[in-house]
Amino acid sequence: MPARIRLEDRECPLSRAAGIVGEWWTVLLLHDAFDGYTRFDQFQANLGISTSMLTARLKTLVADGLLERRPYQASPARYEYVLTDLGRSLRPVLVALAAWGNSRLEAEQRSMVLVDAQTGEEADPIMVDRTTGRRVDGEDFVFTAGPAASEAFRDRYRDTTPVRS
Repeated sequence: MPARIRLEDRECPLSRAAGIVGEWWTVLLLHDAFDGYTRFDQFQANLGISTSMLTARLKTLVADGLLERRPYQASPARYEYVLTDLGRSLRPVLVALAAWGNSRLEAEQRSMVLVDAQTGEEADPIMVDRTTGRRVDGEDFVFTAGPAASEAFRDRYRDTTPVRS
């Protein structure tokens, strides 16, 4: 029996995003793509993923517009999978997710760190508001209903609607 999906879940940007990138293999494939992998055999060798699962995940990533399938050899036909602009726009999400994972480890336990490509210094990424430069991970910023919100979503966020003067 299919799970019941609430209207609120269908319109929630977090639910929609999780529906696209929330699957384990998808995140790992995107990570490999950001590291420069483009070919089926590269993904398969690095991840140890089955052929059928890899084929399915790549088809989904192409259908969702995160990867583009491009021929690189005519005979036999071979394709590579290249990040699109939409796919590349997920990089900050993966950087934040990796930083969150590392924040729970001691420095000597980290197997991968983000560094400045010029200096080699480890980075400590944070998310900030583009307009003000202020961090958005504190209580000063809250979610509220947007212009396309349903009544259920407006009810959920009624108490966080900012008072504008």
